[in-house]
Amino acid sequence: MEDPEREQNPDQGTGTAVLDRPDTETAEKTRLNDQGDADRFAHYVSRERIAESKLTGRPVVALCGKVWVPKHDPSQYPVCPDCKRIYEQMTGGNH
Repeated sequence: MEDPEREQNPDQGTGTAVLDRPDTETAEKTRLNDQGDADRFAHYVSRERIAESKLTGRPVVALCGKVWVPKHDPSQYPVCPDCKRIYEQMTGGNH
C-alpha cells in the first residue's frame, strides 16, 4: 500500500542531506509566483532520483525546491539559476 505522506514529500525518509538556505522566503515566493517559469529550466536532481521517477512516476525535488515528474529532455532548456547557485554553494564553486 502506498504511503500518502511519502507522495506529498517524496524525499522524506530517504537520507537526503538538508542545505540551509538563507533566502528561503524569497525562493519560496519566487517559486509560488513564477507563473510557470520554473518549467522553462533544467533543474538539478540526482541521476538516481530521475531514474527512480521514471520507473515509479513519483515526483522529484530539485535543489531549488521545484517538485515535478520529469518528462522532457533537460538538455533542451537552460539551467535553473537557483539550482546552479545552490549547487555551487554545496560544492564550493567546483563543478
